[in-house]
Amino acid sequence: MDVYEEGLVVLETLFAKDYQFALATSNDNIPAVRFIDTFYNNRAFYIVTHGKSDKVKEIEHNPVVSLSKDLYRFTGIARNIGHPLLKKNLKIRERLIKVFEPWYFAHNNENDENMCYIRVDLKQGLFYKDGTGYKVNFENKTAEKFPFIFDIIKID
Repeated sequence: MDVYEEGLVVLETLFAKDYQFALATSNDNIPAVRFIDTFYNNRAFYIVTHGKSDKVKEIEHNPVVSLSKDLYRFTGIARNIGHPLLKKNLKIRERLIKVFEPWYFAHNNENDENMCYIRVDLKQGLFYKDGTGYKVNFENKTAEKFPFIFDIIKID
């Protein structure tokens, strides 16, 4: 297994669950950041949201986004892939319902035609696990692996 493939396995381990990130978008060169729940699957993060939210409007205007938390950081291209009940979304819907089970139906109304999924196709990422850092270029399918020590003191 090469470093790129190893990095994909680590990504699955870290983020193939309900994971909160700060999502950065921009509109007319004005940045906006908010915390959102995500689920990682096959080189992309998924977000459940409402089509009339500011984040969706900003993504439609400029699809380049960033995700960040605890020195993890990713850039990617986001797009609205439509309503959860669209035939093309049924497979990912099953996974999102399971992963977000504690809150999915309490906070989302699938009868609302504006409910949607956002898919963030990753371009680059920096993440770490067990003392090893990974810098990945998803477009070129390349990665670097290096020793990584999280030495930031977090104050809650």
